[in-house]
Amino acid sequence: MTRDLGNTTLPKPSPGVSSTGTQDTRAQNTRAPDTRAPASRSAPRLRALDALRLLAALMVAGFHYGGRGDGDVAVAWGTSTQVQFPTAHGWLAFGNLGVQIFFVISGFVICMSGWGKPLRAFFASRAARLLPSYWVAVVLVTVVFALPSVAYETVSASDALLNLTLLQQPLGADRVLGVCWTLWVELRFYALFALCVMLPGANRQRIVLFCAVWTLAAAITEQADHELLRLVVMPQHAPFFIGGIGLYLVYRNRRDVTAWGIVAVSWLTGQHHAVDRLMDGADAAAYPPHPSLVAIAIVTAGFAAVAAIALGALDWADWGWLTTAGALTYPFYLVHEHLGWVVIGLLHRGLGLPSSVTVAVTVALMLLVAWALHRGVERRLTPLLRARLTSGGASPRRPFP
Repeated sequence: MTRDLGNTTLPKPSPGVSSTGTQDTRAQNTRAPDTRAPASRSAPRLRALDALRLLAALMVAGFHYGGRGDGDVAVAWGTSTQVQFPTAHGWLAFGNLGVQIFFVISGFVICMSGWGKPLRAFFASRAARLLPSYWVAVVLVTVVFALPSVAYETVSASDALLNLTLLQQPLGADRVLGVCWTLWVELRFYALFALCVMLPGANRQRIVLFCAVWTLAAAITEQADHELLRLVVMPQHAPFFIGGIGLYLVYRNRRDVTAWGIVAVSWLTGQHHAVDRLMDGADAAAYPPHPSLVAIAIVTAGFAAVAAIALGALDWADWGWLTTAGALTYPFYLVHEHLGWVVIGLLHRGLGLPSSVTVAVTVALMLLVAWALHRGVERRLTPLLRARLTSGGASPRRPFP
């Protein structure tokens, strides 16, 4: 999950006004205005997007707790998850597609938050949002895994320190958090978007060109099978980010035919990559009948949910608690896998709780840890770090005596 993990409150531009605030008569003549009611243009918080984030995170948790057959989760249960969940295991295995839904949301939110924002402010916002909870989660999991009563090996001190940089994967170090591979994907997406869109100045034409070039580059990369190109272009993940960007353009103007075309091509290529990745899984034989159709349906539902949000169809989901749910998603995503293994072992093998009760209690405890991280870390450090990074770390100088 990765999630992105930014604000979902959008200052909705008026049709025909450029990102700099000047009147764009060409856009006015070629683009149909948004037909939604004026109330929907008053910078609402997209709380339905927060709900979708949490749903995607719970999908990933279901995969990690019951959808993976072997490995560390089997150590936690004391046996394979196929034994623990003979009926649900195959369905929980589809939970790994929650990551793809996260990437669609990320494309939407990054385009939204980066439009019209200075490059420094964009990177400050991303770093301040990602790093505080991530640093604490790395330290927390490292400490817990180092306890004598825990059956899992901790990484070396050197690798644990390197994990604080988010560069452990390209440098070949052991990962403290299994889910951090998605953060490495997100970082590369941020860099691509900043260099290709924000640095020259974000506008609709440049974003459309970016989506078109990235889509073509992803296809070429698959054919060329070049490792450096694959690292930069990310062909398996690109359709989901691009689809989210296209849906943000739809949010700005629901009659933008080009934006709908971007979404359609991204969905078509994205479902193909999702099916390929699903079929590569070690537990492919445990899936229910017609797993490729189920994967297509899940990817389609993810795109459709973000599209419904973009069109305002879910504006009625405006409950305040969804904002809290969205805030808990990122810290929950960080800690749920590894700390969840420890809790599952204590509850199931130690206390003898049934499998279903163990999963429910584990999810509840991980949400509680996420709440503590949000309240104690994010709400304190995120604004401070964002302010320091936005100002370049400058502080008032003391006058000479």
